[in-house]
Amino acid sequence: MTELNRPDETAAQPSPDWPSAADAGVTDPVVAQALSRLDALPQIPVAEHEAAYNGLHDELLAALNAEPADGGA
Repeated sequence: MTELNRPDETAAQPSPDWPSAADAGVTDPVVAQALSRLDALPQIPVAEHEAAYNGLHDELLAALNAEPADGGA
């Protein structure tokens, strides 16, 4: 039987670089702060990703429902 993986190879594949939230071009400081939490996502266990995304959703929803800081229309 042929081995699919040689013993000296690891099963994990290299992952691409995670994009920075700062590179997203977001100009709203409240939204930028919420998105900055995504920078830590690669270090968070996958089992905790749902909670991280739920928290991000809640922060973005609060920002959407907040009154504009400049009092504009």
